[in-house]
Amino acid sequence: MKKPKSQPGLPSRDQILRFIEDSSSAVGKREIAKHFALRGADKIALKALLRDMTDEGLVDMAPGRAFHKHGGLPRVTVFRVAAVEGDAVWAVPERWEASTPPPRVRVMEKGRRNALGVGDRILARTEERGSGHVAYPMKRLQAGGEMVVGVLVADTGPGGKPITWLRPADKRARFDFAVSDIGDAGVGDLVRAELSGRGPATRAKVIERIGDPFAPRSLSMIAIAKHEIPHVFGEETLAEAERAATLPLTQDGREDLRDLPILAIDPVDARDHDDAVWAVPDEDAKNKGGWRAIVAIADVSFYVRPDGALDREARRRGNSVYFPDRVVPMLPETLSAGVCSLKAGEDRAVMACHLTIDRHGKVAAWRFTRALVRLRANIAYERAQAAYDAGQADEGWDAGVLPALRNLWGCWDLLAKARAARAPLDLDLPERQVILDDKGGIAEIRVRERLDAHRLIEDYMIAANVAAAKALEAKKSPVMYRIHEPPSREKLVSLKDYLDTFDQSFALGQVITPAVFNRLIDGFSGDDRLPEIMEAILRSQTQAYYGPANAGHFGLALGSYAHFTSPIRRYADLIVHRALVDSYRLEVPGKAKNLPERTGLGEADRKGLSRIGEAISALERRAMEAERETVDRYVAAWLATKVGEIVPARITGVQPFGFFATVDGLGGDGLVPVSTLGRERFFYDEAARTLDSEHGRVSYSVGQRLDLRLMEANPISGALRFELPEADGSEPVKRPPRRDGKGRHPVGRRGRPANIRHQGRRR
Repeated sequence: MKKPKSQPGLPSRDQILRFIEDSSSAVGKREIAKHFALRGADKIALKALLRDMTDEGLVDMAPGRAFHKHGGLPRVTVFRVAAVEGDAVWAVPERWEASTPPPRVRVMEKGRRNALGVGDRILARTEERGSGHVAYPMKRLQAGGEMVVGVLVADTGPGGKPITWLRPADKRARFDFAVSDIGDAGVGDLVRAELSGRGPATRAKVIERIGDPFAPRSLSMIAIAKHEIPHVFGEETLAEAERAATLPLTQDGREDLRDLPILAIDPVDARDHDDAVWAVPDEDAKNKGGWRAIVAIADVSFYVRPDGALDREARRRGNSVYFPDRVVPMLPETLSAGVCSLKAGEDRAVMACHLTIDRHGKVAAWRFTRALVRLRANIAYERAQAAYDAGQADEGWDAGVLPALRNLWGCWDLLAKARAARAPLDLDLPERQVILDDKGGIAEIRVRERLDAHRLIEDYMIAANVAAAKALEAKKSPVMYRIHEPPSREKLVSLKDYLDTFDQSFALGQVITPAVFNRLIDGFSGDDRLPEIMEAILRSQTQAYYGPANAGHFGLALGSYAHFTSPIRRYADLIVHRALVDSYRLEVPGKAKNLPERTGLGEADRKGLSRIGEAISALERRAMEAERETVDRYVAAWLATKVGEIVPARITGVQPFGFFATVDGLGGDGLVPVSTLGRERFFYDEAARTLDSEHGRVSYSVGQRLDLRLMEANPISGALRFELPEADGSEPVKRPPRRDGKGRHPVGRRGRPANIRHQGRRR
């Protein structure tokens, strides 16, 4: 690269970034000083500038004190192989201090293929290719193995010799692994272990003891360990949270809404309260029959300043993760359960969305302010619903609470009508709720009741989210959209093939809108097959994600949508709040020692919106999977006392090796192996998703209800195993044979998938 002419003074941040990006070798302070011909005091000033650029998130420092662009990869760095998929080897950087998840990089092997294995450490040179990077190995530093989270179990080997096995916590794992080194752990402990060796010689070495998975309120630790969810805040983050919590609340720059009877309506077990609502009939003659409403949201951006320690940690976590026994918060509890949580009778800082709703229920106008509120009450959904239905306030309520509730319902009547006219996707899928007793034991597992109070709050939040997106669009501001794209043609074809098995037509040539699916659901109203139809429709949908390029929200039938209402638990909402601060010039006084002054968008926000959107979308998927797995573990723990009993179940999936079923009213997912279905040969119909007996007398299909015997319930993995009530299959549920479909495959009695290899003790 050609050297610039010698100029006095320091280079700019942009000049340094361009030099780092364009350089073909590692760039440290010495290389930067030499390139820009810096001497004496300028070299000392460069050191301070590079430290500032690191703190601001513009650059990161790699091993060897070499710099690279923030969010990017060093020219040379150490990788750990994460996966080997066929001929493709994928690795992640071993050291990654950016707030986003580390990138997954394709390793370009030279010479002998398959020389690298999962867990290997390599020194590699990186190169940009397309929108990502590839890595060229320079040296293998250390052979490694796959990391597995599981529980240690004891057994007896040949000659009565004791053997310790690692039982993986992943329900998809089919084998236990012999343990070569137990470390300081003991039988029954939850551990993280490294696998080494191949095939039957695979061994597990305990790397970390996590704890007792069966201790009260501990099942969630399995998911936290397995998914590597950050759950401990560093000292710097906690110290900044404490400083932020002392910020004084003043009326400077804030609207005073403390006299309004604003209410927070939340789940009875809510861990934080970041939204509250108020409504009143609009007295403006131009909006006769309309309403005015306020959606007040915790002003998290006032406390979490851009590019500070708190902000970096919040971005690294992406969201809070909610388990039956605990919450892993995005923000320290000093904020999430303290000054940011809206509590009755206490002054709180909020971002207020003022809505004007016309007589048709459409949001006709909006404005955003920073405000002070003092909530009149925190009410559980069930109590709010009961009070409104009975027209009677609860004991201890302020006199203004019941009239405020009536107003909320009055305004919601219009919002609900507008929602019905918009016809968003109406999938009423049950949500399981685990109720714990005072000691952390399971008191009850039930389907969470869906009330009008839930729908009321949901519609107010949707209205505010739409207003936030449109307000930022009008200001030509960056927007972190919540995007849900229409289903792909491939998924629609698959859905059509499935519906054909019910003699239900589905035209692929029509314009696909949420209303199309709603009509399909209505056609099965009152039918026992409705749950499986809704699940099939859900599977046909794309996954929602965050990003700055708007593609609309298909499920909600909205053209512009952004998450604004939960900044305590979602980083996307915090970015939207900051954008509103900038767009509406809502900066307010609030200084504290060692805290950034600005509360609007930071440099990392502005320059990396796409990258942040991708990262927090991935973190959201991680959280959802961890939450779902943990509920499955609680269900398995609840059912462990019922092993051997017959339970009512519904088939949720069919595969060549058997079918999966869930317990009615509880959930969980368990396999009925094809080898237990009887002496007849079974055929797998891929299109109809059925297992049909050879002579067509018995058919097992998705949605079918039947009684099954619970044979195993494993709280560690959340896995269940069922058999027919008669183990020899002499009393299967008989159904008329389904029509033949494409992909009808014979299945042997063992039903073992061809791609399963023995790696240890089969469970």
